[in-house]
Amino acid sequence: MKAIVYRRYGTPEVLEAQEVPTPHAGEGQVLVRIRAAGVNPYDWHHLTGTPYFMRLMAGPRTPKRPILGVDFAGEVEAVGPGVTRLHVGDEVYGMRMGAFAEYMAVDEDLVETKPANISFEQASAVPLAALSALQALRDKGRVQAGQRVLINGASGGIGTFAVQLARWFGAEVTGVCSGRNAELVWSLGADRVIDYTRSDFVHSGQTYDLIVDVVGNRSIADRRRVLAPSGTLVVLSGPKTGRWLGPLPATVRLAVAARFCGRQRLTGMLTRASRADLALLRELIEAGKVVPVVEKVYPMHEINEAMRHGGQGHAKAKIVVAVK
Repeated sequence: MKAIVYRRYGTPEVLEAQEVPTPHAGEGQVLVRIRAAGVNPYDWHHLTGTPYFMRLMAGPRTPKRPILGVDFAGEVEAVGPGVTRLHVGDEVYGMRMGAFAEYMAVDEDLVETKPANISFEQASAVPLAALSALQALRDKGRVQAGQRVLINGASGGIGTFAVQLARWFGAEVTGVCSGRNAELVWSLGADRVIDYTRSDFVHSGQTYDLIVDVVGNRSIADRRRVLAPSGTLVVLSGPKTGRWLGPLPATVRLAVAARFCGRQRLTGMLTRASRADLALLRELIEAGKVVPVVEKVYPMHEINEAMRHGGQGHAKAKIVVAVK
């Protein structure tokens, strides 16, 4: 099969299309013929090997796993022994490393039926970003109907899902984005949009019961200033500084501050793969409550440009690669 492979860390130019062995579905696995794959900042960090401390897990000198991509959508090509829920021909989506390839063998428990009313390209934009948004709001933020929720980074991949999901939970949603993306955030159901190039949400005079911060570009003190006395701050990203430790120092500062903030709750999070959550997202998408937003679809041979466009986190909503 054809796959996009990288054998050393670097810029998108190190990515190459190569013929590699097609995997086989093992015990409890399905072989997925990948039709589309999402591009995430996660892929960019693995491509560049930055911040450097992550190489302790990804490979100190060269990548342990040479095929990038964690979001995928496609069709079940074959099923392994013990698989009972999925069948050949099922349209599925999920999250697992190695999606920039024509085929992937993946555990059945990591795959869910694709929403029937959207394309493979749209479906591949969902897993990591939507799971992050859902788990930040529901699990870490404990969002409740009627609460005031601020999404900092509302026009990005996670943010576009967070705005829609917060509205579905019944919250009053304020989205922070640039002016050029304000119309998009309004269209997703935000009750208020703050253009950060013209206004500062820290000095808006409003307080929020829950802040979901996808950007991580403000100090803890700034964010606490607009957090209700018993509110919750969920941080999904830290400052994009420091090639050695990246957001790690900010994560440590948040954990320390959380011990001395009274009734306010400050927390980071790591997104977890969840078939149950993918099933919930499928139901919401099929019901029209959530719509994946895709800025651009690139063909597989333009993977270098796709990574440059979306990998660093500056794209509007999601960037997708059409695999086959």
